[in-house]
Amino acid sequence: VQLQASGGGLVQAGDPLRLSCAASGRTFSSYVMGWFRQAPGKAREFVGAISRGGISTRYADSVKGRFTISRDNAKNTVYLQMNSLKPEDTAVYYCAADLIHLDPSAYATNYDYWGQGTLVTVSS
Repeated sequence: VQLQASGGGLVQAGDPLRLSCAASGRTFSSYVMGWFRQAPGKAREFVGAISRGGISTRYADSVKGRFTISRDNAKNTVYLQMNSLKPEDTAVYYCAADLIHLDPSAYATNYDYWGQGTLVTVSS
């Protein structure tokens, strides 16, 4: 499984931004997909995750109500719509695929494959 994240960039506080993550393989619909982020000097943290069929999602408290994760299984792509961005959202954002579990998980150790990351910078 190869994951390619894109869509990062420099935005101002309050702006929206949408990240995409394209996956290789013909079994994308069988992966739980997650987004994580890592700010400079900080540990990687969970952002959000979505179930295989897209019905179930979960989010970190810090982004709940501002970020929305969705997926298009026909396009092998998962999205992260980020609204009302804050400077503290500045980080490298990673998508990840969980091939084993059924439910969206916040645990990085549950994810088997990771994308290369895309940088999001939010200026104040």
